Amino acid sequence: MAVVVASRRDFTLDNYRRVSVHGEGVTLGEEARRAMAASRTGFERLLRSQPGTFVYGTTSRPGIEVGRTLTPDEQRSSTWSLHGERSPSFGTDALEERVVRGMVFARLANYVEGHANSRPEVADAIAGLLDDPLPRIPLQGEVGPGEVIPLSHLMAGLSIDLLPGERMALVNGSPCAAALGADIAIGAPGRQAAAEATFALSVEAFRAPLEAYDPALGDLWGDEGETAALSGLGSWLHDADADNRLGHQAPVSYRILPKVLGQSRRAIAELRRAAAVSLRSVSDNPVYFPPDDVHPHGRAISTGGFHNALVPPALDAVSAAWADLVLLAERHVTALHVGQTADHLPHLLARPGGAGGRTNLLGWVAGSYLEEARSAATMTHLPSGWADAQNDVANPTFAAYRKHREVARCVDAALALLAASSSQALWVTDRLPAPALRPLLDRVRSIVPPLDDPAGRAMGEELARLGAALAGLVRPPASADVDR
Repeated sequence: MAVVVASRRDFTLDNYRRVSVHGEGVTLGEEARRAMAASRTGFERLLRSQPGTFVYGTTSRPGIEVGRTLTPDEQRSSTWSLHGERSPSFGTDALEERVVRGMVFARLANYVEGHANSRPEVADAIAGLLDDPLPRIPLQGEVGPGEVIPLSHLMAGLSIDLLPGERMALVNGSPCAAALGADIAIGAPGRQAAAEATFALSVEAFRAPLEAYDPALGDLWGDEGETAALSGLGSWLHDADADNRLGHQAPVSYRILPKVLGQSRRAIAELRRAAAVSLRSVSDNPVYFPPDDVHPHGRAISTGGFHNALVPPALDAVSAAWADLVLLAERHVTALHVGQTADHLPHLLARPGGAGGRTNLLGWVAGSYLEEARSAATMTHLPSGWADAQNDVANPTFAAYRKHREVARCVDAALALLAASSSQALWVTDRLPAPALRPLLDRVRSIVPPLDDPAGRAMGEELARLGAALAGLVRPPASADVDR
């Protein structure tokens, strides 16, 4: 199947998922083809009727040479085939293919209503990139005021002769930011669900009182995210044993779970909004407005639309919220080891004569991931444009995305450590969690079995597999859904 795009209304997160994750192609609808053809005709009339008008990259040189005006003959001779063109960025880490596919999809939003002043054939060629092996786009070195460097990678395999004005539409704008934001936005709910399920498993393992998760608190707090987190935790803990609990309140790290998980839900919701807006946004420079009653040939104006100011701070907010989840996971792993009162075993995760204190190493490892998450979860500021007088401010999106990937890796690791610790504590004390959590517990133990050996065993590879798989292991009850 193929996603049919007739207008910018079709650039949704659902369609992004179909193209990027499920590998579907993209076809231009007839409405889009008519709009592009009409706009291209209008743009060519504009150039003929106003030969002295400034159109960046068409009647002038791009970048630092913007002050140099091109004659009509130079404009025609500057038609360009992108075949063989290469970006100078490099690095050992590259974007996954699904993200590159998402960039191709997002690129077409500027075209479908005629704002790229390009022929339908150019948009067809861009959509056709999805049918062939896609280029490798490094994660490092992708700087600049817009996205010319990564888009030059993306368009390097495009072989089509371009008319005046069509070159800039290929490599200008911010489709990369839209795709990077959408990639995290569609994956974040799965990780959020895994976090809520794992923390609920920890609540059961620690025997924390359930009153801190009473849904009635939502009316008192009045925040949609916190209310949803209460509902999510409540779904996992439904029918939990209310009697076999601590006789006093649990540590702060257990009682504030709905608040911190609510913070994460709010951040994800804002990222999803930012990504949805960015996918359908026209972000080119110059941007072409099709003909209307006032401008019979349309108009082309210079803008800063290529600078995406929505996605980087939204990514930063999710990163910060998830770094806090890593802190809570580390605290829970520690709490499961040290216990709280005399009615706990001296070491909650070890049977007498069993694995002993070997599992305390899990807490050490959790502390390491906590520091890595905190180091990565820093605010991404606008980079300088260095020595270029025209391009004097750079784009922060790739930096925010790279940092978020690091935080996400730490979240996965911390949740794996907590899930394994919770499983061990329940096994040591011969208890089962609430019914909704039992399938998850079985899956956790299928990857990281409980320790029953005084010498312990090397668990690193098991924990790595659990961290990589955990989000896929969670099938939340309907009321725990986090907008997948």
